[in-house]
Amino acid sequence: MKRYHPLKELSLARLREFFREPEAVFWTYGFPLLLAVGLGIAFRTRPVERIYVDIEQHALAQEVKSVLERSPEIAVEVHSPRACRDRLRLGKTALVVVPGQSYAFLYDPARPESVLARAKADDLLQRAAGRRDAVATEDRHLTEPGSRYIDFLIPGLVGMNLMGSGMWGVGFVIVDMRVRKLLKRYIATPMKRTHFLWSIIGGRLVFMIPELIVILGAGALLFGVPIRGSLQAVFLLSLAGAVSFSGIGLLAASRAQRIETVSGLMNAIMLPMWLLSGIFFAPERFPDFMQPLVQALPLTHLNYALRAVILEGAGLLSQSWRLLVLAAWGGVSFVLALRWFRWN
Repeated sequence: MKRYHPLKELSLARLREFFREPEAVFWTYGFPLLLAVGLGIAFRTRPVERIYVDIEQHALAQEVKSVLERSPEIAVEVHSPRACRDRLRLGKTALVVVPGQSYAFLYDPARPESVLARAKADDLLQRAAGRRDAVATEDRHLTEPGSRYIDFLIPGLVGMNLMGSGMWGVGFVIVDMRVRKLLKRYIATPMKRTHFLWSIIGGRLVFMIPELIVILGAGALLFGVPIRGSLQAVFLLSLAGAVSFSGIGLLAASRAQRIETVSGLMNAIMLPMWLLSGIFFAPERFPDFMQPLVQALPLTHLNYALRAVILEGAGLLSQSWRLLVLAAWGGVSFVLALRWFRWN
């Protein structure tokens, strides 16, 4: 007689259930791909955007216009004083230059492009009046793969997706089964509670591999994002992150009775990490008094470790203490979930 192992059968059931839900497949694989491509296009390497400057009508307007047009970055137009102010108010121009015996700059200091336009215009007018630089300088634009914003962004998107799919792929599934009274039926089967919980986490780990291929593959093929460390190290870090967040999702769902409850819990857990853990910008931007909280979050350590391996070529051993932080979050969460888990 053929013997069935509970963990094997539960894992197969989880896989079949996942692939029968097109929405789950899209949010796990399609959405992160679209996010990576969309943000990659938005923050791609591109020429400097033109700065729009208006000049008030005056006897010197054409002379000022010819000076400002020496910079290819500046687009200059001459308008009446009222038209200039209307265009500035509506955001059609960044700066209004008022010629005369001296020059007046009309702009909104809260707009970064206006501050930049003011500095550019002032520099050109001062040079035209005879100013000379005491020290020669030159501009060197950094466009090397590995140093661009898209290179910083891709590892953060990997970490964000591991967190989101780990928690939702575990927590939501369990509570949905509890709401539909399916968990009660498992009580009558010859399995242990650990078999059921590990089958949920194991199914999540299987789905992690295509996620990595989708996001890292899109970054490498479409935007030339380098992967300087070993793929094995990237995989093991991602595995640690997926287990950690699956454990946290398991804990959030261990006693929740309603979909709304677990959704609120998981959003409350993930929101600080979305904001503080360095997905879209470095965590060091936050003030010092917030750094203990920032550094305590598991996603912070996962993002640091992924960027170190992918962008700097760091070895897995150098990230061992970050792996310990992730293991602590996942291990403690799983033990507590195992203790508090309820079938109904």
